[in-house]
Amino acid sequence: MRAVQITTLDGPSAVEVVDIDAPAPGPDQIVIDVRAAGVSFPEVLQTRGLYQVKPELPFVPGSEIAGVVATAPEGSGFAPGDRVAALPMLGGFSEQVVTNADLTFRLPDNVSFEQGAGLPLNYLTAHFALLARGRMQAGETVLVHGAAGGVGTASIQVAKAFGAGQVIAVVSTEEKGDVAVAAGADTYVLADGFRDAVKEVTEKRGVDIVVDPVGGDRFTDSLRCLADDGRLLVIGFTAGSIPEVKVNRLLLNNLDVVGVGWGAYVLKRPGYVAAQWQELVPHLESGALAPPIGGTFGLADASKALEAIDTRAALGKVVLVP
Repeated sequence: MRAVQITTLDGPSAVEVVDIDAPAPGPDQIVIDVRAAGVSFPEVLQTRGLYQVKPELPFVPGSEIAGVVATAPEGSGFAPGDRVAALPMLGGFSEQVVTNADLTFRLPDNVSFEQGAGLPLNYLTAHFALLARGRMQAGETVLVHGAAGGVGTASIQVAKAFGAGQVIAVVSTEEKGDVAVAAGADTYVLADGFRDAVKEVTEKRGVDIVVDPVGGDRFTDSLRCLADDGRLLVIGFTAGSIPEVKVNRLLLNNLDVVGVGWGAYVLKRPGYVAAQWQELVPHLESGALAPPIGGTFGLADASKALEAIDTRAALGKVVLVP
């Protein structure tokens, strides 16, 4: 089968398309014919050896996919022909992949394979961030950084689907603002000077939750955007630099800075991801959760897909279609 391999740690441009043997499933694993694979920031980091998961070279990246079940073990709950999304963790940038049954999820008929490939990482992370870690309550105001990207659009939609009163997007351009609003944000502000803009939008009250997959020099102003008892959710650092916080800033208004490590959390809790998925299903079926696709690439153009993420040019979710 055809697959994308990371053979050196020289960045997105160095990935290669190769012919390799189809994966052999273990006794409890499902084989899926991949129809679409999600491309995310961790894969960009893996091309440089900068991600915490460092497989031996060469390897096939790709942690989330959507496709059709080819074979499934008896008792798995799946059968050949089932439409599914899944988290193989590695190997998704290929024509076929193996997954565990507890990380494989039925895909509603109204959700395309491209959208399905954009669901597992971003939407389950957003769900965990906002509901479990952020303790979001109905009617609260949520500010989302990087709002035109995969995590950003997922956070917008999850917040709205689960009862947020207002979602404010932070973006770097007007074009990205339009993407964020199309994804469900109530309004957007530009990153340059966002603190003052947020104060104006909220009539000086501030926001209850900040979703931050960006990091960098926005962090302090994000804290200043929080209302009393506000929570800042630390999801990632696509800006490159890891910010530091002077903890005295947390005292006056009783603020929380909350780490969101979805992957580490779910690996220790079998069944948690499946329960999350079930909470998403009604909103998938209603259309409230529908990943906007920011670019579709063939396997041969995997380097271009990764570069779109790397340069923050992507508007929505980037997917590979074998």
